[in-house]
Parts: sequence; structure tokens; C-alpha cells
Amino acid sequence: MRRKRRLVSGLASFLLFMACAVCGGCGSREQEQPTTVTIWHVYGAQTDSPLNDMIDTFNATVGKEEGIQVQVTMVSNNNNIHKDILAAAAGDPGAPELPDIFVAYPKTVLAMPDESILVDYGDYFSEEELSAFVPAFLEDGTVNGRLVSLPVAKSTELLFVNKTAFDRFAKDTGAKLSDLKTWEGLYETACRYAQWTDDQTPDVPGDGKAFFVHDFHFNYFQVGVESLGEAFFDGEEPAFGPVFEQIWNPYAKAALSGGLWLQGGYATEPLRTGESIVSVASSASVLYFSNEVIHSDNTTEYVELIAMPCPVFENGSRTVMQRGAGMCTVKSTPEREEAAITFLKWLTEPRCNTEFVVQAGYMPVVQEAFDRYLPDSIESLTEQKYVELYKAYLETQAEYEFYSAPQLETYLETETAFEEHVRRQLISGRNAYQEAEGEDPMLLDRLAEENLKQFTEMMRR
Repeated sequence: MRRKRRLVSGLASFLLFMACAVCGGCGSREQEQPTTVTIWHVYGAQTDSPLNDMIDTFNATVGKEEGIQVQVTMVSNNNNIHKDILAAAAGDPGAPELPDIFVAYPKTVLAMPDESILVDYGDYFSEEELSAFVPAFLEDGTVNGRLVSLPVAKSTELLFVNKTAFDRFAKDTGAKLSDLKTWEGLYETACRYAQWTDDQTPDVPGDGKAFFVHDFHFNYFQVGVESLGEAFFDGEEPAFGPVFEQIWNPYAKAALSGGLWLQGGYATEPLRTGESIVSVASSASVLYFSNEVIHSDNTTEYVELIAMPCPVFENGSRTVMQRGAGMCTVKSTPEREEAAITFLKWLTEPRCNTEFVVQAGYMPVVQEAFDRYLPDSIESLTEQKYVELYKAYLETQAEYEFYSAPQLETYLETETAFEEHVRRQLISGRNAYQEAEGEDPMLLDRLAEENLKQFTEMMRR
């Protein structure tokens, strides 16, 4: 799918140069041969990339003035770049040479054989320059006390709603969008929706549909537990404390009653087919959400898709997962390191950063971009789902705290096991509930408790 390009009008290359040249820092340098720095990134495709477009602008303006050329040598996904970086850093046979700059999550840095080969941006950015960034974004890129992953674009988790389908449900039941601002309200609504959709076909019992799908159940529990004042992890493992049980109950009851989508895959798919109508997903996934729903009978419906900030618990803090990788710079020569830093300072200058992230569907990383440039950029957007996205971004940044996942060696392994076991356990519980429904008025509570016990035992093995 081609990424949306040039969503903000009026920011031509000349204006970008005039606004962003202050990031060059060192004045013009006359060189016969420019200093070339290479980069691997994940923003788009090799021939259709918002970052490539920005790099072209840099090379033609500030880069030309400063004698710097940024050369894109790989555009891929995070998993592939993760593997290639580790192979290159380890000197594996046939591995490519490390680029000067690459996109990575902290997990990649932690897995490198020698993270000291990366520049500490604290050596190149002044305290005043770093203070311009959203503090939580810098924290996420700090590994072992060194800022080695510079944020250039961030995403978070948002609530996406098929408002067309929700309005039909609301007309019959009195449900309100405001009910979805809390997890308690969302799960209660999910149970009602499963029953409502089942009632549409009284001659076919048990065919209710899921209301809600979450991309990462692990994130729901991790952020939820932390937002209610309890540590999710005890060392390297989930703690499974009292708060975990507290937030398990409404979640499990919604799942057992059929209101929660438990199959694998990303949240975009059940919304695309109408199998669910609400999701919490990475904000960057807006690129893959469609205003067209293709139902199981092969009929097509055009719907209104809206975005809202992520739900929170009634008694919890407004906390949400931050997502998105950063840029790492490999130590090389003073000239190449300075050239890389010049480019990164230019890219994170507020106006340039806004131009880049709005093309790519991400959040900016500096506060001034949120406060000064992003609101104006929203006025220039032509596609409604992107208008909704950036309004939700602004509200989230103003009212929420961004949560950074801990840098644990076993984090990815724990996340994978958690997702697999929780879905499997609740699918089993859902089947048991359908088979015995009506026999025991306390069945839902009993099964929720039993499934929690069985799930935590699986995770502790």
C-alpha cells in the first residue's frame, strides 16, 4: 500500500530550507567532495517514502550548503533491519556493512555485541537542544545511561471506531461513544454488543459478533497495571499481583461472552471485514485502516472511521504505550559523525519534523511541533481519517503520560508467550461458556477466575 504523500501543503523545498537551515550549526563548508552518510530506515518503500523525500530536500538545501549527502541504502521493516544490524555488528559472513545511521528499537541496541560502537547523542546535542524533545521519547532511547536512539517520529496506541456501525448499535441500545473512554465502559459495551448482534438473528443462536479487538493484549495489561500504581514486572517476569486480577475480570468476561476478538493477526483485519467495530491499535496502523468494509456476504459498505485517545481505568492515571523506533548513529570519523548529526538536527527541527511525521502518519518528537505547527498542519489535511488521527494525537500528548516498556533481555520472549497463552486460554474459556450458558448464573464469574488461574500457571512454567 502506498503511503500517503505530501499531506501538508505549502511547505516547498525552498521554505524548508529557510526554516530548517538553522539546524546546520556550523555554517557553510566548501568541499570538493561532499561527506556521504548512509542510512537504513523503515519509513515507506524504496521508491515511495516520506523520509526519502525529506532526505532529497536536505541534500538539495542544507546538505548542499554544508557539503553533506545522505544516501539511503536500505528501506525495510523493523524485523529485517534488526536482523541485519545484528549480523553486521557481529561481522557475520556475507553481512552488509553497518550504515552510518539506522532505525532501531532499544531491543536491537541491547542485543548488539558491543553497543559502545554507537554515538551518545548527549555528546552532540546541548542540554538546551535536548530539552526541546518530549522527555518520555528521549527516555525510551536511553540505554544503560547513554542516549543512543534519537527519536525522530513516534507513534502510540489509539482507539479506532467504525462510527457507522456503532451508530446503528447505539440507536437500538443507547450506547454512547463516551462509554469507550474507560476500559470498564468499553468492556461492558462489548458484552452488550455481542448480545445485540446475537439477537439480530434469533433463529441462529450463538452467532453474536465481537465488538472490540486489541492489537496487543500484553500492552493492555502492562500499561493498565502500571496506570493503577502496581509494577507489572517482578524482575524479568510478570508479577501477576492484585491489580492484574482486577483488570483481568472485565477483560475476561467480555472475551468469554463473545465481545472480544481473540484470533491472531492485526486489528485492521476484523474491522475491514466487520467482524468487530472498535479496536485499540498502533496509531501508525491508520495507514492500513480502510473506510470500506467488506462483509461476509461480499457486500461492501463505506463507513466513517474515527480515532480517539486510548481508554483508561476509572481510578487510574492517563497512561498510554509509546511506540516507534529511533535513529542510531555508528561511530566513524569526526566528519561523518558531524554530518549525521547535522542531518538529524535538521530532521528534528520543529517545522521539518512536523512535515516529515504528517507525511508518515506519526507524531512529532519536539514539543514546539505539537504546540505550534501540528495544529496548522491538521487544517491542511484532506482525508478525514488523518484529521481524526492528528486530533487524537494532540489530545493524547496534552493529557497522557507516555509509558516506556522496560529494557529487559526477556521482554520479547515474555510478550510472545503472553499473547499466545492468553488468546488460547480465553478461546477455550469462550467455548466452555457457550456449552454451559444458562446452567449457572455465576458461570461467567467462575470461568473468568478459573481462566486467570490457568493462564498464570502457563506463564510460570
